[in-house]
Amino acid sequence: MAKGNEQPGSGTAVAGVAATGAAAQTESSLFQTYARYPISLVKGKGSWLWDDQGNRYLDFMCGLAVTSLGHAPEKVGAKLKAQIDELWHVSNLFQIPGQEKAAALLTANTCADAVFFCNSGAEANEAAIKLARRYHQKVKGTGRYEVITFAQSFHGRTLATLTATGQDKVKEGFLPLPAGFVTVPLHDTAALEAAIGPNTAAIMLEMVQAEGGVHPVKPEFVHHVRKLCEEHGLLLIVDEVQTGMGRTGKLFAHEHYGIEPDIFTVAKGIGSGFPVGAMLGKGYLKDAFTAGSHATTFGGTPLASSVVIATIETMLEDQLPERAAEMGEYLMNSLRERLVGNSFVKEVRGMGLLVGIECAEAVGDIVLAGQKRGILFVSAGPNVIRLLPNLYVSKEEIDEAVSLVATLIDEEHVAAKNA
Repeated sequence: MAKGNEQPGSGTAVAGVAATGAAAQTESSLFQTYARYPISLVKGKGSWLWDDQGNRYLDFMCGLAVTSLGHAPEKVGAKLKAQIDELWHVSNLFQIPGQEKAAALLTANTCADAVFFCNSGAEANEAAIKLARRYHQKVKGTGRYEVITFAQSFHGRTLATLTATGQDKVKEGFLPLPAGFVTVPLHDTAALEAAIGPNTAAIMLEMVQAEGGVHPVKPEFVHHVRKLCEEHGLLLIVDEVQTGMGRTGKLFAHEHYGIEPDIFTVAKGIGSGFPVGAMLGKGYLKDAFTAGSHATTFGGTPLASSVVIATIETMLEDQLPERAAEMGEYLMNSLRERLVGNSFVKEVRGMGLLVGIECAEAVGDIVLAGQKRGILFVSAGPNVIRLLPNLYVSKEEIDEAVSLVATLIDEEHVAAKNA
Protein backbone atom coordinates (compact mmCIF):
# COMPACT_ATOMS: atom_id res chain seq x y z
CA MET A 1 0.00 0.00 0.00
CA ALA A 2 1.31 3.41 -0.92
CA LYS A 3 2.43 5.72 1.90
CA GLY A 4 2.99 9.46 1.97
CA ASN A 5 3.74 10.78 -1.49
CA GLU A 6 4.70 7.43 -3.02
CA GLN A 7 2.77 6.33 -6.10
CA PRO A 8 0.10 3.73 -5.33
CA GLY A 9 1.32 0.24 -5.94
CA SER A 10 4.97 1.16 -5.43
CA GLY A 11 5.02 0.26 -1.73
CA THR A 12 4.14 -2.87 0.17
CA ALA A 13 0.92 -3.66 1.96
CA VAL A 14 0.85 -2.46 5.55
CA ALA A 15 0.61 -5.28 8.03
CA GLY A 16 -2.51 -5.25 10.16
CA VAL A 17 -4.60 -3.06 7.85
CA ALA A 18 -7.70 -4.79 9.19
CA ALA A 19 -7.14 -3.12 12.55
CA THR A 20 -6.67 0.42 11.28
CA GLY A 21 -8.27 3.24 13.24
CA ALA A 22 -9.47 3.57 16.81
CA ALA A 23 -13.04 2.75 15.75
CA ALA A 24 -11.99 -0.79 14.87
CA GLN A 25 -10.75 -1.36 18.43
CA THR A 26 -13.98 -0.61 20.29
CA GLU A 27 -17.59 -1.67 20.01
CA SER A 28 -19.51 0.77 17.84
CA SER A 29 -22.60 2.65 18.98
CA LEU A 30 -23.91 2.60 15.40
CA PHE A 31 -26.52 0.28 13.95
CA GLN A 32 -24.48 -2.15 11.88
CA THR A 33 -26.32 -1.55 8.60
CA TYR A 34 -23.07 -1.38 6.63
CA ALA A 35 -20.49 -4.11 6.04
CA ARG A 36 -17.70 -1.59 6.43
CA TYR A 37 -14.17 -2.05 5.13
CA PRO A 38 -11.52 -1.88 7.90
CA ILE A 39 -10.17 1.47 6.72
CA SER A 40 -10.68 4.88 8.32
CA LEU A 41 -10.36 7.59 5.67
CA VAL A 42 -9.53 11.02 7.07
CA LYS A 43 -8.31 13.21 4.19
CA GLY A 44 -8.91 13.63 0.49
CA LYS A 45 -7.67 15.79 -2.36
CA GLY A 46 -8.45 15.34 -6.04
CA SER A 47 -8.20 11.65 -6.93
CA TRP A 48 -6.51 10.69 -3.67
CA LEU A 49 -7.55 9.62 -0.17
CA TRP A 50 -5.52 9.06 2.99
CA ASP A 51 -6.39 6.91 5.98
CA ASP A 52 -5.58 7.52 9.65
CA GLN A 53 -2.39 5.46 9.29
CA GLY A 54 -0.98 7.69 6.55
CA ASN A 55 -1.67 5.23 3.72
CA ARG A 56 -2.63 6.79 0.40
CA TYR A 57 -5.24 5.42 -2.04
CA LEU A 58 -6.14 6.16 -5.64
CA ASP A 59 -9.90 6.67 -5.48
CA PHE A 60 -11.85 5.01 -8.32
CA MET A 61 -14.97 4.80 -6.20
CA CYS A 62 -15.73 8.47 -5.44
CA GLY A 63 -18.05 7.68 -2.56
CA LEU A 64 -20.26 5.82 -5.07
CA ALA A 65 -20.25 8.49 -7.79
CA VAL A 66 -20.58 11.40 -5.35
CA THR A 67 -17.26 13.29 -5.43
CA SER A 68 -17.36 13.86 -9.18
CA LEU A 69 -15.21 17.02 -8.92
CA GLY A 70 -12.63 15.14 -6.86
CA HIS A 71 -12.15 15.47 -3.13
CA ALA A 72 -12.31 18.94 -1.57
CA PRO A 73 -12.82 20.91 -4.82
CA GLU A 74 -11.60 24.44 -4.22
CA LYS A 75 -14.35 26.37 -6.01
CA VAL A 76 -17.10 24.50 -4.21
CA GLY A 77 -15.30 24.77 -0.90
CA ALA A 78 -14.90 28.52 -1.28
CA LYS A 79 -18.64 28.98 -1.98
CA LEU A 80 -19.56 26.81 0.98
CA LYS A 81 -17.19 28.60 3.35
CA ALA A 82 -18.56 31.98 2.28
CA GLN A 83 -22.13 30.80 2.85
CA ILE A 84 -21.26 29.40 6.29
CA ASP A 85 -20.42 32.93 7.41
CA GLU A 86 -23.76 34.28 6.10
CA LEU A 87 -26.69 31.91 6.67
CA TRP A 88 -27.06 28.17 7.16
CA HIS A 89 -30.74 27.38 7.23
CA VAL A 90 -34.16 28.95 6.79
CA SER A 91 -37.51 27.28 6.30
CA ASN A 92 -38.85 26.79 2.81
CA LEU A 93 -41.75 28.95 3.98
CA PHE A 94 -39.48 31.85 2.97
CA GLN A 95 -37.87 32.83 -0.33
CA ILE A 96 -34.39 31.35 -0.72
CA PRO A 97 -32.48 33.21 -3.48
CA GLY A 98 -29.76 30.57 -3.77
CA GLN A 99 -32.34 27.85 -4.28
CA GLU A 100 -33.95 29.85 -7.08
CA LYS A 101 -30.55 30.31 -8.75
CA ALA A 102 -29.70 26.61 -8.45
CA ALA A 103 -33.05 25.66 -9.97
CA ALA A 104 -32.60 28.17 -12.80
CA LEU A 105 -29.17 26.69 -13.61
CA LEU A 106 -30.70 23.22 -13.84
CA THR A 107 -33.66 24.22 -16.00
CA ALA A 108 -31.47 26.35 -18.28
CA ASN A 109 -29.24 23.35 -19.01
CA THR A 110 -31.81 20.54 -19.21
CA CYS A 111 -35.23 19.81 -20.68
CA ALA A 112 -36.86 20.41 -17.27
CA ASP A 113 -38.98 23.40 -16.33
CA ALA A 114 -39.27 22.93 -12.55
CA VAL A 115 -37.15 21.56 -9.70
CA PHE A 116 -37.88 20.21 -6.22
CA PHE A 117 -34.84 20.04 -3.92
CA CYS A 118 -34.41 17.38 -1.26
CA ASN A 119 -31.55 15.58 0.49
CA SER A 120 -30.87 12.28 -1.27
CA GLY A 121 -31.51 10.12 -4.30
CA ALA A 122 -34.11 8.04 -2.49
CA GLU A 123 -35.97 11.21 -1.56
CA ALA A 124 -35.78 12.47 -5.13
CA ASN A 125 -37.22 9.19 -6.44
CA GLU A 126 -39.89 9.21 -3.74
CA ALA A 127 -40.89 12.70 -4.88
CA ALA A 128 -41.00 11.50 -8.50
CA ILE A 129 -43.35 8.65 -7.58
CA LYS A 130 -45.59 10.99 -5.60
CA LEU A 131 -45.65 13.53 -8.42
CA ALA A 132 -46.65 10.87 -10.97
CA ARG A 133 -49.53 9.68 -8.80
CA ARG A 134 -50.72 13.15 -7.92
CA TYR A 135 -50.58 14.33 -11.54
CA HIS A 136 -52.89 11.54 -12.65
CA GLN A 137 -55.22 11.79 -9.68
CA LYS A 138 -55.44 15.55 -9.12
CA VAL A 139 -54.74 17.00 -12.57
CA LYS A 140 -55.93 14.31 -14.98
CA GLY A 141 -58.74 13.10 -12.72
CA THR A 142 -57.93 9.40 -13.00
CA GLY A 143 -57.17 6.86 -10.28
CA ARG A 144 -53.85 5.80 -11.75
CA TYR A 145 -51.12 4.97 -9.25
CA GLU A 146 -48.96 2.06 -10.51
CA VAL A 147 -45.33 2.51 -11.54
CA ILE A 148 -43.60 -0.05 -13.75
CA THR A 149 -39.91 -0.66 -13.00
CA PHE A 150 -37.31 -3.16 -14.18
CA ALA A 151 -35.49 -6.17 -12.79
CA GLN A 152 -32.03 -5.40 -11.35
CA SER A 153 -32.85 -1.70 -11.03
CA PHE A 154 -32.05 0.26 -7.87
CA HIS A 155 -34.07 3.28 -6.78
CA GLY A 156 -33.47 3.72 -3.05
CA ARG A 157 -34.11 2.47 0.49
CA THR A 158 -37.38 4.12 1.52
CA LEU A 159 -40.36 1.77 1.54
CA ALA A 160 -41.62 3.07 -1.80
CA THR A 161 -38.25 3.19 -3.54
CA LEU A 162 -37.07 -0.21 -2.30
CA THR A 163 -40.37 -1.64 -3.58
CA ALA A 164 -39.67 0.04 -6.91
CA THR A 165 -36.20 -1.50 -6.91
CA GLY A 166 -35.95 -4.67 -8.99
CA GLN A 167 -33.75 -6.56 -6.51
CA ASP A 168 -35.29 -8.83 -3.88
CA LYS A 169 -32.33 -8.58 -1.48
CA VAL A 170 -33.20 -4.99 -0.47
CA LYS A 171 -36.78 -6.00 0.41
CA GLU A 172 -36.07 -8.80 2.89
CA GLY A 173 -37.67 -8.21 6.28
CA PHE A 174 -39.69 -5.16 5.24
CA LEU A 175 -43.03 -6.77 4.43
CA PRO A 176 -45.70 -5.78 3.70
CA LEU A 177 -44.46 -3.64 0.86
CA PRO A 178 -46.63 -0.79 -0.44
CA ALA A 179 -48.87 -1.51 -3.39
CA GLY A 180 -48.53 0.17 -6.73
CA PHE A 181 -45.37 -1.25 -8.29
CA VAL A 182 -44.88 -3.79 -11.07
CA THR A 183 -41.43 -5.08 -12.06
CA VAL A 184 -40.65 -6.58 -15.48
CA PRO A 185 -37.41 -7.80 -17.10
CA LEU A 186 -35.29 -5.15 -18.76
CA HIS A 187 -35.43 -5.16 -22.58
CA ASP A 188 -38.51 -7.43 -22.57
CA THR A 189 -40.95 -5.39 -24.65
CA ALA A 190 -43.70 -8.01 -24.53
CA ALA A 191 -43.61 -8.15 -20.72
CA LEU A 192 -43.59 -4.37 -20.52
CA GLU A 193 -46.57 -4.00 -22.82
CA ALA A 194 -48.47 -6.69 -20.92
CA ALA A 195 -47.82 -4.89 -17.61
CA ILE A 196 -49.48 -1.66 -18.75
CA GLY A 197 -53.02 -1.47 -17.47
CA PRO A 198 -55.74 0.98 -16.47
CA ASN A 199 -53.95 1.81 -13.19
CA THR A 200 -50.51 2.45 -14.73
CA ALA A 201 -49.28 5.97 -14.04
CA ALA A 202 -45.61 5.87 -15.03
CA ILE A 203 -42.62 3.85 -16.18
CA MET A 204 -39.43 4.33 -14.15
CA LEU A 205 -36.11 3.59 -15.83
CA GLU A 206 -32.36 3.96 -15.33
CA MET A 207 -30.30 4.72 -18.44
CA VAL A 208 -27.52 2.60 -16.94
CA GLN A 209 -28.32 0.04 -14.27
CA ALA A 210 -25.32 0.94 -12.15
CA GLU A 211 -26.01 -1.00 -8.95
CA GLY A 212 -27.46 -3.80 -11.04
CA GLY A 213 -24.19 -4.55 -12.85
CA VAL A 214 -23.38 -1.49 -15.02
CA HIS A 215 -25.79 -2.33 -17.82
CA PRO A 216 -26.50 0.51 -20.29
CA VAL A 217 -30.06 0.27 -21.60
CA LYS A 218 -30.35 -0.42 -25.33
CA PRO A 219 -31.38 2.69 -27.30
CA GLU A 220 -34.17 0.90 -29.17
CA PHE A 221 -35.72 -0.15 -25.87
CA VAL A 222 -35.55 3.38 -24.45
CA HIS A 223 -37.31 4.73 -27.54
CA HIS A 224 -39.96 2.02 -27.26
CA VAL A 225 -40.57 2.96 -23.62
CA ARG A 226 -40.93 6.62 -24.60
CA LYS A 227 -43.41 5.66 -27.35
CA LEU A 228 -45.48 3.51 -24.99
CA CYS A 229 -45.69 6.38 -22.50
CA GLU A 230 -47.01 8.68 -25.20
CA GLU A 231 -49.51 6.12 -26.50
CA HIS A 232 -50.92 5.28 -23.06
CA GLY A 233 -50.70 8.69 -21.41
CA LEU A 234 -47.99 7.59 -18.95
CA LEU A 235 -45.20 9.61 -17.41
CA LEU A 236 -41.61 8.57 -18.07
CA ILE A 237 -39.45 8.85 -14.95
CA VAL A 238 -35.69 8.54 -15.47
CA ASP A 239 -33.58 7.82 -12.40
CA GLU A 240 -30.33 9.74 -12.93
CA VAL A 241 -29.12 9.56 -9.32
CA GLN A 242 -25.88 7.84 -10.31
CA THR A 243 -25.73 8.73 -14.01
CA GLY A 244 -26.50 12.44 -13.70
CA MET A 245 -24.18 15.43 -13.52
CA GLY A 246 -21.75 14.62 -16.30
CA ARG A 247 -20.68 11.12 -15.32
CA THR A 248 -21.75 9.41 -18.54
CA GLY A 249 -20.37 12.03 -20.93
CA LYS A 250 -23.50 14.21 -21.00
CA LEU A 251 -24.89 16.33 -18.18
CA PHE A 252 -27.64 13.70 -17.93
CA ALA A 253 -27.53 10.21 -19.44
CA HIS A 254 -30.91 10.44 -21.16
CA GLU A 255 -29.36 13.03 -23.50
CA HIS A 256 -27.42 10.18 -25.15
CA TYR A 257 -30.73 8.65 -26.23
CA GLY A 258 -32.33 11.75 -27.72
CA ILE A 259 -35.42 11.54 -25.50
CA GLU A 260 -36.93 13.88 -22.94
CA PRO A 261 -38.33 12.34 -19.75
CA ASP A 262 -41.33 13.86 -18.02
CA ILE A 263 -39.55 13.55 -14.68
CA PHE A 264 -35.94 12.81 -13.80
CA THR A 265 -34.01 12.65 -10.57
CA VAL A 266 -30.48 13.47 -9.45
CA ALA A 267 -28.37 13.36 -6.28
CA LYS A 268 -24.81 12.11 -5.65
CA GLY A 269 -22.71 14.26 -8.04
CA ILE A 270 -24.88 17.37 -7.77
CA GLY A 271 -23.52 18.23 -4.31
CA SER A 272 -19.82 17.26 -4.47
CA GLY A 273 -20.26 15.36 -1.18
CA PHE A 274 -22.84 17.65 0.43
CA PRO A 275 -26.19 15.82 0.90
CA VAL A 276 -28.41 17.14 -1.89
CA GLY A 277 -31.01 15.60 -4.18
CA ALA A 278 -33.40 17.02 -6.73
CA MET A 279 -36.40 16.00 -8.77
CA LEU A 280 -36.84 17.78 -12.10
CA GLY A 281 -39.95 17.82 -14.23
CA LYS A 282 -41.80 19.34 -17.15
CA GLY A 283 -43.84 22.49 -16.70
CA TYR A 284 -47.23 20.79 -17.09
CA LEU A 285 -46.54 18.90 -13.85
CA LYS A 286 -46.49 22.09 -11.78
CA ASP A 287 -50.24 21.89 -11.32
CA ALA A 288 -49.80 18.59 -9.46
CA PHE A 289 -47.31 19.82 -6.86
CA THR A 290 -49.14 22.76 -5.35
CA ALA A 291 -48.56 24.41 -1.96
CA GLY A 292 -48.67 21.84 0.85
CA SER A 293 -48.65 18.78 -1.42
CA HIS A 294 -45.03 17.84 -0.77
CA ALA A 295 -42.20 19.16 1.40
CA THR A 296 -38.90 18.45 3.13
CA THR A 297 -37.26 20.46 5.91
CA PHE A 298 -33.70 20.53 4.61
CA GLY A 299 -34.29 20.64 0.85
CA GLY A 300 -32.48 23.49 -0.89
CA THR A 301 -31.18 25.28 2.17
CA PRO A 302 -28.75 28.19 1.67
CA LEU A 303 -25.83 25.85 2.39
CA ALA A 304 -27.05 23.16 0.01
CA SER A 305 -27.88 25.67 -2.71
CA SER A 306 -24.42 27.25 -2.57
CA VAL A 307 -22.86 23.84 -3.17
CA VAL A 308 -25.22 22.98 -6.04
CA ILE A 309 -24.54 26.32 -7.76
CA ALA A 310 -20.77 25.94 -7.43
CA THR A 311 -20.86 22.32 -8.63
CA ILE A 312 -22.96 23.05 -11.71
CA GLU A 313 -21.01 26.18 -12.64
CA THR A 314 -17.71 24.29 -12.31
CA MET A 315 -18.95 21.41 -14.46
CA LEU A 316 -20.13 23.75 -17.19
CA GLU A 317 -17.09 26.06 -17.12
CA ASP A 318 -14.62 23.20 -17.23
CA GLN A 319 -16.69 21.15 -19.74
CA LEU A 320 -16.58 18.13 -17.47
CA PRO A 321 -19.27 16.09 -19.24
CA GLU A 322 -17.22 16.27 -22.42
CA ARG A 323 -14.11 15.38 -20.45
CA ALA A 324 -15.89 12.38 -18.90
CA ALA A 325 -16.75 11.13 -22.38
CA GLU A 326 -13.11 11.38 -23.48
CA MET A 327 -11.62 9.89 -20.32
CA GLY A 328 -14.26 7.17 -20.18
CA GLU A 329 -13.41 6.03 -23.69
CA TYR A 330 -9.72 6.06 -22.77
CA LEU A 331 -10.38 4.03 -19.60
CA MET A 332 -12.52 1.38 -21.33
CA ASN A 333 -10.14 1.03 -24.29
CA SER A 334 -7.16 0.72 -21.94
CA LEU A 335 -8.91 -1.97 -19.91
CA ARG A 336 -9.90 -3.93 -23.02
CA GLU A 337 -6.38 -3.79 -24.41
CA ARG A 338 -4.81 -4.84 -21.12
CA LEU A 339 -7.32 -7.62 -20.39
CA VAL A 340 -7.64 -9.08 -23.89
CA GLY A 341 -7.39 -12.86 -23.81
CA ASN A 342 -8.08 -13.13 -20.08
CA SER A 343 -10.83 -15.73 -19.82
CA PHE A 344 -11.72 -14.52 -16.31
CA VAL A 345 -13.07 -11.30 -17.86
CA LYS A 346 -16.35 -11.58 -19.75
CA GLU A 347 -16.91 -7.95 -20.76
CA VAL A 348 -15.84 -4.35 -20.19
CA ARG A 349 -18.83 -2.02 -20.55
CA GLY A 350 -20.20 1.29 -19.40
CA MET A 351 -20.90 4.87 -20.35
CA GLY A 352 -18.45 7.70 -19.77
CA LEU A 353 -16.77 7.32 -16.38
CA LEU A 354 -19.24 4.70 -15.16
CA VAL A 355 -17.42 1.51 -16.08
CA GLY A 356 -18.03 -2.14 -15.28
CA ILE A 357 -15.78 -5.17 -15.69
CA GLU A 358 -17.87 -8.34 -15.67
CA CYS A 359 -15.91 -11.33 -14.43
CA ALA A 360 -16.53 -15.08 -14.52
CA GLU A 361 -16.65 -15.32 -10.71
CA ALA A 362 -17.22 -13.15 -7.64
CA VAL A 363 -14.99 -10.09 -7.35
CA GLY A 364 -15.19 -9.39 -3.61
CA ASP A 365 -11.64 -10.62 -3.01
CA ILE A 366 -10.37 -8.42 -5.84
CA VAL A 367 -11.92 -5.36 -4.19
CA LEU A 368 -10.18 -6.19 -0.90
CA ALA A 369 -6.88 -6.93 -2.61
CA GLY A 370 -7.09 -3.55 -4.33
CA GLN A 371 -7.33 -1.78 -1.00
CA LYS A 372 -4.08 -3.42 0.09
CA ARG A 373 -2.42 -2.23 -3.14
CA GLY A 374 -3.61 1.35 -2.67
CA ILE A 375 -6.63 1.59 -4.97
CA LEU A 376 -10.32 1.86 -4.06
CA PHE A 377 -13.13 0.57 -6.25
CA VAL A 378 -16.40 -1.24 -5.64
CA SER A 379 -18.49 -4.08 -7.04
CA ALA A 380 -21.86 -3.91 -8.77
CA GLY A 381 -23.43 -7.22 -7.94
CA PRO A 382 -21.23 -10.23 -7.14
CA ASN A 383 -19.33 -10.51 -10.44
CA VAL A 384 -18.82 -6.93 -11.67
CA ILE A 385 -16.02 -4.52 -10.76
CA ARG A 386 -17.35 -0.94 -10.92
CA LEU A 387 -14.97 1.95 -11.58
CA LEU A 388 -16.13 5.50 -10.77
CA PRO A 389 -13.24 7.97 -10.93
CA ASN A 390 -13.80 11.71 -10.62
CA LEU A 391 -14.39 13.70 -13.80
CA TYR A 392 -11.01 15.46 -13.55
CA VAL A 393 -9.13 12.13 -13.52
CA SER A 394 -5.92 12.27 -15.55
CA LYS A 395 -4.65 9.78 -18.10
CA GLU A 396 -1.72 9.07 -15.79
CA GLU A 397 -4.12 8.16 -12.98
CA ILE A 398 -6.15 6.00 -15.37
CA ASP A 399 -2.98 4.23 -16.50
CA GLU A 400 -2.07 3.55 -12.87
CA ALA A 401 -5.57 2.25 -12.10
CA VAL A 402 -5.69 0.02 -15.18
CA SER A 403 -2.32 -1.48 -14.34
CA LEU A 404 -3.35 -2.19 -10.75
CA VAL A 405 -6.83 -3.54 -11.55
CA ALA A 406 -5.60 -5.71 -14.40
CA THR A 407 -2.83 -7.16 -12.22
CA LEU A 408 -5.36 -7.94 -9.50
CA ILE A 409 -7.64 -9.65 -12.03
CA ASP A 410 -4.71 -11.63 -13.44
CA GLU A 411 -3.79 -12.81 -9.96
CA GLU A 412 -7.38 -13.81 -9.21
CA HIS A 413 -7.53 -15.66 -12.53
CA VAL A 414 -4.43 -17.66 -11.67
CA ALA A 415 -5.77 -18.39 -8.18
CA ALA A 416 -9.10 -19.56 -9.62
CA LYS A 417 -7.37 -21.89 -12.08
CA ASN A 418 -5.18 -23.37 -9.33
CA ALA A 419 -8.03 -23.82 -6.86
